[in-house]
Amino acid sequence: MIHFRKHHTNLLHSFIPDFIPYLKALFHNRVYMLFICITVLQFSAFNGIMTFMPKYLEQQFGKSASDAIFSIGIYNLPVVCIGYFFGGLFMKKFKTNTFQAANIAFWISLSGYLLYFSTYWTICDASPVAGLTVSYEGREHVSYTENTLLAGCNNDCNCALKIWDPVCGDNGVTYVSPCLAGCKASTGTGKHMVFENCTCIAASGFSSQNVSAILGQCDKEENCDKMLHYYLILSLVCSFIFSLSATPGYMVLIRSLKPEEKSLGVGIHGLASRVFAGIPSPIYFGALIDTTCLKWGTKSCGGEGACRMYDIVTYRWLYLGLPALLRGVSYIPSVFILLILKKKLKSSESKVLMNPPHFKQDISWKKKNYSVNLGPIFVIN
Repeated sequence: MIHFRKHHTNLLHSFIPDFIPYLKALFHNRVYMLFICITVLQFSAFNGIMTFMPKYLEQQFGKSASDAIFSIGIYNLPVVCIGYFFGGLFMKKFKTNTFQAANIAFWISLSGYLLYFSTYWTICDASPVAGLTVSYEGREHVSYTENTLLAGCNNDCNCALKIWDPVCGDNGVTYVSPCLAGCKASTGTGKHMVFENCTCIAASGFSSQNVSAILGQCDKEENCDKMLHYYLILSLVCSFIFSLSATPGYMVLIRSLKPEEKSLGVGIHGLASRVFAGIPSPIYFGALIDTTCLKWGTKSCGGEGACRMYDIVTYRWLYLGLPALLRGVSYIPSVFILLILKKKLKSSESKVLMNPPHFKQDISWKKKNYSVNLGPIFVIN
């Protein structure tokens, strides 16, 4: 046991003097440090998008959580693997230098970034919700206090304001609960229950022959399914382009390190991407998205539950806009890397011109008692 402790202490003492110089060398490596900044920004954007995509599909296009996750698995994940594969195949086929690899990664990534903005046009308006997105008279507004859920048509019903049990009126408006819709009676059971004599539906500014409501939120617009497919296809293409640029980008990271620095450099790069991107990005993405909540649910114990209704327009701008901002900023250090690598390439080319190759003529081949002069052989100093 004592021998083991001494051996462990000796290893630690021998490790520290070697570790510090390598660490300093990495921190003074401009390309390496700039690449870490790019990774943190790009991975933060990608992680935020993938973490909250199921909720976005659920709120924006009216899909269930299970359908949203299934769609992501079908559309996004396979093309990411394919993109990594073809990126590696491309790098092996053309044997590019570091500057060329950085150029390829930059322009491929930039093209995917520009295509990403087309997702802003794949929108689907939410169905109106009385007291949240529209007033009981039909005027549009986006604000929420508990008092806005009350109106003259339900003021005498003594409704619980924290309950989320939506019903869809025949006027196409969703009400937070049958009580807040002013419904006086019901028929049927379970999913087939119909609420009747709903005074708020009758008193609304919407034209409607009936004053009944059914369980669940009202369906979204007819073109929502079409917009969903457009969004998923664009997301598929953007994911493929993103992963396609990852391999040449990773080659820039590897080639910017000396052989003795590679293991430590890759480890610190992975640590930084998890600590500064993987952990915090879902936190601040979630905090910003929570600011768009219009109606919070309530837990059985009385505490605040999950958000039931979002301001979908603000949600969309935050969900799509924050990744666009992070990725846009990441191209600033990318440009600096290109400039540094271009300068290094020119410097190496000028050294070759200043020290031109010379010829060597002292090699000969002897066979069967005679020799043959092989002539000049090209040798680069």
